[in-house]
Amino acid sequence: MSRLEAAPLPEGFQAVHDAVAAMLPRIDYPELLLETHAKTGMFDRMRHITGSHLRRDDLDITLAALTVARSCNVGLVPVIKEGVAALTEHRLLGVEKGYFHGEGIAAASARLVDKQAGIDITADWGGGLVASVDGMRFVVPVRSLHARPSPLYWGIGKRARGSTWLNTVSDKVMGLGGLLVPGTLRDSLFILDAIHRLDAAEHPEVITTDQGSYSDVVYGLFAICGYQFAPRHADITDTQLWWIDVAMLDGDITRGHRATNAWGDFNALGLRRVSLPAIVQHWDDMVRVAGSLATNQVRAYDLIRMMTADGRLTGLGNAFAHYGRVFKSLHLLQIIHVEDYRRMIGAQLNIGESRHQLARRVFFGNLGRLTRGYERGMEDQVGALGLGLNAITWWNSLYIDAAVKKLETGALGIKGGQVTPEIRARLLPLMFEHINFHGFYPFNRPEVGGGLRELRDPAADEEE
Repeated sequence: MSRLEAAPLPEGFQAVHDAVAAMLPRIDYPELLLETHAKTGMFDRMRHITGSHLRRDDLDITLAALTVARSCNVGLVPVIKEGVAALTEHRLLGVEKGYFHGEGIAAASARLVDKQAGIDITADWGGGLVASVDGMRFVVPVRSLHARPSPLYWGIGKRARGSTWLNTVSDKVMGLGGLLVPGTLRDSLFILDAIHRLDAAEHPEVITTDQGSYSDVVYGLFAICGYQFAPRHADITDTQLWWIDVAMLDGDITRGHRATNAWGDFNALGLRRVSLPAIVQHWDDMVRVAGSLATNQVRAYDLIRMMTADGRLTGLGNAFAHYGRVFKSLHLLQIIHVEDYRRMIGAQLNIGESRHQLARRVFFGNLGRLTRGYERGMEDQVGALGLGLNAITWWNSLYIDAAVKKLETGALGIKGGQVTPEIRARLLPLMFEHINFHGFYPFNRPEVGGGLRELRDPAADEEE
């Protein structure tokens, strides 16, 4: 198959994009977090580890400072202000131990995912039914059992070890959750675990991931759990397609011959047959496996390794493989014949890659390395980064929507009819040039109340 060329930009997109980018207000990262909290109440979802409901009036400032310190990976020193009660070292350490844990971070992030649906422009980006899972690599310079060596990503040496943050991003550009993986173990073995640990209440239906070799068992596990697995394949020239005997669908699973003309031109391809008896024999166990995965009683990583022990499939593994071949064949046929399906996969993966670029911009401290040795501490670090990225995405969504609506009124000579749905769909909230992540961190609550900051005038900026 030939490589798809990039889809052309809609007519007038660049003018609208540049105008929207120029209209976004300049803001410091801490103030962005506090304004997002004021409008969504995200920090209110962080509960004390003891279950206590007592909260200080300035707790939001302390939690915003912790989010800055951990998501920017700069530590507490830059955000400590001894003259401010909410930002003393003692208060920051106490609140971090009590409130800033994985469960609280996940709850705050889920709040942003829910609130983003109320912003009008997000309906043009997608329905939240498609998500991509991709890994972001981090060097771990400290001794840790949750890091592994990899010369390809971290070089050669005693300290050249790292971990992978496998994160899930929806077509609305919001992070739905993540999973920290030691080293660079095969991502396909952990993707389903990441899906079952999402922060958001509503899960996507289609899961895309980058090119690679994925076994039939992986397709089967995704299908039994109710997901359409849609990876981007590097090469499909040697990929096997499968067929189902129509006679078996009528209940006669003892017949082993191909029904005459049942599949038309596909009869000439020499396809291999899916074994329905193998699926029927193990169906009850397959359903139990799905329940165990959905309730996090077992990890998909361990399950796949168990079913493929010594390089041979067990009986249950063989049943999942045949079940997965049905959905793998359907996926490959769509890739071959439906160009929009291929473009959907590529576009969603591009969103994940662009979000990683923003993550690198935010996570700049300590050379972008994870400095916690324990798994829980590393998860809190990347969890804070995920929360910060979602806050930026939500804030950008809000102001991009306001900027587009202003343009639709005729501002800058761009009439409403020219801001088409195709243009709106491309204005993704991953811009960051207007956000200051460095230097002095002011933690002042916004004075905008329930309103918005004033949008900038691009013409005035050009004059300056």
